[in-house]
Amino acid sequence: MKNNFKGLFFIALFIGLNSSAQEEKTEEKSNIQTYTPSKLLNKDQWDIKFFNNLYTETKFADSNGDSQDKARENFFTSTIEAFTGVSDNNRINVGAIIEFRSNTIGGRQALSVFSLEDTNTDRKGITSIAPAIKFQPLKDVANFSIQSAVHIPLVENESENGVFLDQSSWIFQNRFFYDYTFDSGDWQLFTELNTEYSFGEETSFANNTFLLAPGLFLSYFPSDKSTVLGFVQHSQRFGEFTQDYTALGLGGKYQLSKVLNLEVLYSKFVRGTDNGLGQSFNLGLRALF
Repeated sequence: MKNNFKGLFFIALFIGLNSSAQEEKTEEKSNIQTYTPSKLLNKDQWDIKFFNNLYTETKFADSNGDSQDKARENFFTSTIEAFTGVSDNNRINVGAIIEFRSNTIGGRQALSVFSLEDTNTDRKGITSIAPAIKFQPLKDVANFSIQSAVHIPLVENESENGVFLDQSSWIFQNRFFYDYTFDSGDWQLFTELNTEYSFGEETSFANNTFLLAPGLFLSYFPSDKSTVLGFVQHSQRFGEFTQDYTALGLGGKYQLSKVLNLEVLYSKFVRGTDNGLGQSFNLGLRALF
């Protein structure tokens, strides 16, 4: 009888432990759920992003907000960001950002930014590099972080033959990230506030200006490997030169593997002052390891 009791006890213990392990495995979250921009990396962990943005505009909003048609202009930006964790408490990441741009004017089609031609209506090249640091300022708030970077311009002339490439002033940038996951786990709210101060190059249109750009993103997770999201963003520049715009968008993310995530976004500039109005198409690939 005692032997039978012992046997039943160990069988029950095994089932309980196995069930607990299965529950922990089920509750394990994917990278797209866990590693939002708010989340910092563990020490020696790497996060590499390859993000591509194609913005094409056919309208311009004047200082009164009234829009008028214009010849199509296209702006392509390809960004590589690489960050790694460096602290034992997982509260400090360091990295670098590199930007490549290709722009065309004169009514050329949107995909002309990928042309290898060298004409008077296009410009292309690596336009800036930026050392960056990301940190968690509050020990007990892991879903709030700040990313600071100094963008060093590699552009001497912002415009040549009427083609704008990138601003030639330096940029001190601070981005504030915060996210909140609802109790169900199916919904997540992410907020960002991007702040920039441009300085250094007197000939730059952006010299001695400040930029405030808040964004609000609402994500839904139909599965642990995918998400769909909608967002609203606003950008307000003030100082020696002023302009603003508001954009609405939607998109999705999918975890291709344990390491790779794919991101697709679309946005439309719905209003603005002293700013172009157009559409933005985005494609990103992210590796976490």
